[in-house]
Amino acid sequence: MDEKQLVASVLSGDDGTLRIFIGKYERLVAHMVARVVVNDLDREELCQDVFIKVYEKLGTFHFDSKLSTWIATIAFRMAVNFAKKKKLDQVDFDSVEFQIPDNARSYEDEDLSRFVVKLVQQLPTNYKMVLTLFYLDGFSYPEIIEITGMPEGTVKNYLHRAKSKLKVIIEEHARKEVELV
Repeated sequence: MDEKQLVASVLSGDDGTLRIFIGKYERLVAHMVARVVVNDLDREELCQDVFIKVYEKLGTFHFDSKLSTWIATIAFRMAVNFAKKKKLDQVDFDSVEFQIPDNARSYEDEDLSRFVVKLVQQLPTNYKMVLTLFYLDGFSYPEIIEITGMPEGTVKNYLHRAKSKLKVIIEEHARKEVELV
């Protein structure tokens, strides 16, 4: 079933298709919300709210972009608005894993992934967001622009600065490791 058929079936009131729809996009919504909201209960409630909003607005979606981009945009904006209301500035990256395609990852690879996540946590929130949308979620520049509402130059600038700052953080950590040896 393609996106148009899926949307049409959900809009027709088919509960089974609605469950399929939610199952297909729940991970995306959870990832978008987790980038901004730390508290588990808040994240869970916000994810439910995102799907309610998506369902309410689904009839206005005109397939000008990918459905996943549209849903990610709603999730991102709702998470940012929630964070502004609660004055949150923390992002929980412990729950975000860097995807390594090899199913037989060694413990060293898992430790390295956790280590990289810890280093990414040290970046400013906007840099973390753009970096993870691009590298972890695989969104293109136009999709990130649509999701975040940032101008293209800002997205590229944040991505460049995030990589530069991450490089400095890695170099500082490497120096500390060498000093310990």
